[in-house]
Amino acid sequence: MVDKGAKGMLAMEEAGDASVSPGAGRGVNEWRRHTHSTPSVHPKMAAAQGPVDPSSPEQMSWRMISQPIHTGVEGTSHSLHPAEPGEAWAQGEAIPTRDITHEAYEDESENGFMPDEDHSLQRGNWGNQIEFVLTSVGYAVGLGNVWRFPYLCYRNGGGAFLVPYFVMLIFCGIPIFFMELSFGQFASQGCLGVWRISPMFKGVGYGMMVVSTYIGIYYNVVVCIAFYYFFSSLTSVLPWTYCDNPWNTPNCVSILENPNITKSTQPSAMLGNVSQALNQTLQRTSPSEEYWSFCVLNLSDDVGNFGEVQVHLLSCLLVSWVVVFFCLMQGIRSSGKVVYFTATFPYVVLTILFFRGVTLEGASTGIKYYLTPQWDKILEAKVWGDAASQIFYSLGCAWGGLITMASYNRFHNNCYRDSVVISVTNCVTSVYAGFVIFSVLGSMANHLGEDVSQVAEHGPGLAFVAYPEALTLLPIAPLWSLLFFFMLILMGLGTQFCLLETLVTAIVDEVGNQWILQQKIYVTLGVAVAGFLLGIPLTSQAGIYWLLLMDNYAASYSLVIISCIMCVSIMYIYGHQNYSEDVQMMLGFPPPCFFQICWRFISPTIIFLILIFLVIQYQPITYNQYRYPSWAEAIGFLMALSSVICIPFYALFHFRRTDGDTLLQRLKNSTKPSRDWGPALLKHRTGRYAPTIPPSPEDGLEFQPLHLDKAQIPMVGSNDSSRLQDSQMNTCMSLGNSEVPAPPSSTGCQGLPSRGP
Repeated sequence: MVDKGAKGMLAMEEAGDASVSPGAGRGVNEWRRHTHSTPSVHPKMAAAQGPVDPSSPEQMSWRMISQPIHTGVEGTSHSLHPAEPGEAWAQGEAIPTRDITHEAYEDESENGFMPDEDHSLQRGNWGNQIEFVLTSVGYAVGLGNVWRFPYLCYRNGGGAFLVPYFVMLIFCGIPIFFMELSFGQFASQGCLGVWRISPMFKGVGYGMMVVSTYIGIYYNVVVCIAFYYFFSSLTSVLPWTYCDNPWNTPNCVSILENPNITKSTQPSAMLGNVSQALNQTLQRTSPSEEYWSFCVLNLSDDVGNFGEVQVHLLSCLLVSWVVVFFCLMQGIRSSGKVVYFTATFPYVVLTILFFRGVTLEGASTGIKYYLTPQWDKILEAKVWGDAASQIFYSLGCAWGGLITMASYNRFHNNCYRDSVVISVTNCVTSVYAGFVIFSVLGSMANHLGEDVSQVAEHGPGLAFVAYPEALTLLPIAPLWSLLFFFMLILMGLGTQFCLLETLVTAIVDEVGNQWILQQKIYVTLGVAVAGFLLGIPLTSQAGIYWLLLMDNYAASYSLVIISCIMCVSIMYIYGHQNYSEDVQMMLGFPPPCFFQICWRFISPTIIFLILIFLVIQYQPITYNQYRYPSWAEAIGFLMALSSVICIPFYALFHFRRTDGDTLLQRLKNSTKPSRDWGPALLKHRTGRYAPTIPPSPEDGLEFQPLHLDKAQIPMVGSNDSSRLQDSQMNTCMSLGNSEVPAPPSSTGCQGLPSRGP
């Protein structure tokens, strides 16, 4: 009996074969961890057969396949399935797999790192929980905290804006953040693999990938501009301080060269009449504005006029992508160490700039303007809409990054605590950055004799025009400029790391074979090179137009729709009770009732209202005085649609490939969880995911009848009969005392499907 079982379950994989799911490989690691230094042949088999040739199949490790074997159901492309209808595994036929445990452990040992019992060898985990928290903080805290929140705050009621802001954080931000973290951590998969929970909605994962691709392309261009400003600050006098540069126009007026000339004065002595004086003052441009438009961007006059690629920006873009690649070349092993600096040093810079800013003359004016409550605005729907959208976008929900980062967590990590800590940290950082920005802008407004609202801008203009000009008023201006732009670089890189890792993880998890796991560095390089090439048009003279177009459309409507569908599919298709049980199995306690209510009712409602608000309040995109043509707006809507359209297209594709005799049956089958849905490691597959077949006292290979109440939900046939073949397969292999998988010839395991390509 032992010999027959051994011949039936010995496994080795042909080169290039990808028939075993990633989850199966991870489930094996727990058993193989304790056997990597000993012969992998079962003791009984070794005794019966004598010495084993190292090149023989018997030398390959015994392997337990923790994930079930599928039979042609869509969504299980990496699982074993029939090559042709009617084919089946013959009794005693070997199931090909490949064991690379020894090499993996040798690599780990050489680096001085030996994973513990909760570690996935093939995929990896964070070195410790601090790395995950810092990476998530770096992902959530980005450029938007510096240039978007302060502007929205003073525009929507100052201190009064904080009320709807934190209300939206509590009822929408933290619950969605917790959902995404728990989603990725439970399945240990990226934004594609997690949709085994309901394969028909895998298009949501593809939509997240499309969104992350768009954002990753233009976000690194912003980082490259920050690099250029940083390099330009390595001088004794900032190049945007005076108007004596080749790119300056006659309208340029420096506040240092002409401190008495402001927008509110009329230099009538220089001009013949009052009207000419008024026209001259209205045309006044600052040297920082002209440096931005005519030197850095060399801006063209139209979005369709690309002009020439700016070599200085292209060079900085290359530097930016090289930095990102080298920080991610070893996956989370390398990026997890880099974030100790990139996620913490911006707070050091913010603190330095804060204490420098609040000591400036006029700083209190800016801070007062920033925080003075305008309680009448709190009743406006627009204020609440801006608060909800800012919470939603600043936390990075529906980008796929949160799911990806959490997928590298230990299974029992308290992601509930992490979600609260990271979300609150992100929002407090936004408020803190507002003090830094407006203290300096208040000093600038005081120097010019203007209102703060006249010097504050939104978007890139705040980070690359208004604030740099304010820095010229400070003693040792290049030092403060270096610190400020270095902070922007680190904030941008923290977000960019996660965006790139999201795409790489999704690709690797989707392919899932040993080859791509070993070649992950080349996948990372390929994605980085593609991102660099796609970003080249954004370094042209029309680049800023396209950057803002992508920022306004690629990550607005689509994010709202994707997030709403994610909530609905998990709560109402998979079931809120099932998901709560999954979270309880993972954390040891169910999600708090407040979060369950938010997931089911409050958060989807808020997200839906945000979508309605965006549609009602839609305004054509503009850049300064330039209004985008209709064809450019159409391209913007196509970018937004390109991510959302993945959802219905993939749902239709999956529906057409799903078994069922009626439309209703096919719909039910296509939305049910895949057989390999659940924790990745075998030791965590408890409860309804647990193997229920105890080993025989004699040899560990005897099987008991299948427990249907713990089996995965079966496919529904035309006569409501249960297709239990896959469910039986889920229990045909388990660990006994000898930790040897049972052969296909065991009871209940007849007619196993043949392996497909």
